[in-house]
Amino acid sequence: MNFDKIVDRSGTNALKLEFRERLFGTEEVIPLWVADMDFKAPQEVVETIRKRAAHPLYGYTNRDEDFFQSIVKWQKKRHLWHVSRDWVEFMPGVVPTLIMAIQAFTNEGDKVVIQPPVYPPFFDVVKDHGRVIEENPLLDTKKGYRMDFEHLERITASDDVKMLILCHPHNPVGRVWNREELTRLGTICQKNKVLIVSDEIHADLVHGDQPHLPLASISPELAENTITCMAPSKTFNIAGLNTSYVIVPNERLRKRLQQKLQAYHLFTGNMFGAEALKSAYKDGEVWLEALLEYIRGNIEYVMDFVEQNMPEVRIHKPEATYLMWLDFSAWGMSDAKLRKFIIEEAGLGLNYGPTFGTQGKNFQRLNVASSRKVIEKAMAQLLEARNQVAR
Repeated sequence: MNFDKIVDRSGTNALKLEFRERLFGTEEVIPLWVADMDFKAPQEVVETIRKRAAHPLYGYTNRDEDFFQSIVKWQKKRHLWHVSRDWVEFMPGVVPTLIMAIQAFTNEGDKVVIQPPVYPPFFDVVKDHGRVIEENPLLDTKKGYRMDFEHLERITASDDVKMLILCHPHNPVGRVWNREELTRLGTICQKNKVLIVSDEIHADLVHGDQPHLPLASISPELAENTITCMAPSKTFNIAGLNTSYVIVPNERLRKRLQQKLQAYHLFTGNMFGAEALKSAYKDGEVWLEALLEYIRGNIEYVMDFVEQNMPEVRIHKPEATYLMWLDFSAWGMSDAKLRKFIIEEAGLGLNYGPTFGTQGKNFQRLNVASSRKVIEKAMAQLLEARNQVAR
């Protein structure tokens, strides 16, 4: 668990490295964009995969009862959510799950609510399948981002609105929605017959006093109107194993999703992913607690560095995730000029704010799940570039 150690990812086909030329026009940037970590997975997970790989047959496999019970136990222990094993179904990834849910529970031309600035694929999964995006933008206040419930009430009153995709904890703004917020959102959607698909992939990566509260755990009524998407991928840095799951208490909704899974023949999954999930949920908690402490240190470092050296750059301290949402509005640059400056002058590969919606104007997303030395170097380069311009 030496998170200070810089791990060489070259030769692993890491998207974070391989896509630099395509996205930034150069490989000469520190890649702090795509949401995976530059840390080794827990050693227990590595050994489990190695043990399975030692068996020379890699044919089709099924997920055993331990797979499902591992999920049930993890939810109870980490989130105090008592999940029935029957509610759980394997999925090959959260984004494919969103697509299947959209196809299963909406028709072409129906409206789907998202809350930008938000994870860019939320836009794609709606538009790419003939549905219409209905934005319920978050409110950027001095105390952090908030939901606009009055606006949500108005737009969901329309019969055309069939679904809301919730990002909880929120990517990129880092909010952990509290009980009051979740209850109000859930009540509005129930009243207006709007199904909620809750992406809770960052549930285990919470930093503050506000714990993650699964939306469906609040009440039986909310559970009946919620599809919860979760995975060990962000938590344990195993996203490449394409293993996630849904928790769906409503039998009718669950069966409809299972039909879609079968129809697309995506049910076999990844044998190593299944083994990794079981190992991570069984033996990975000590590693996770150490990881969270390290990430919190990186977040504090960036917050302090910016406050002392670039106070005009605005950041709401994230309550969850390892992602930071930086507002460069005070620099007075257009988005195109800011992007060019961050790449060419600062030598950083960050996420371009407008891809998260129009509310991302003048923003960049920074991934701090790297060695402290890498984060220190990145911030030093950013400051040096900014000071060169100031001169």
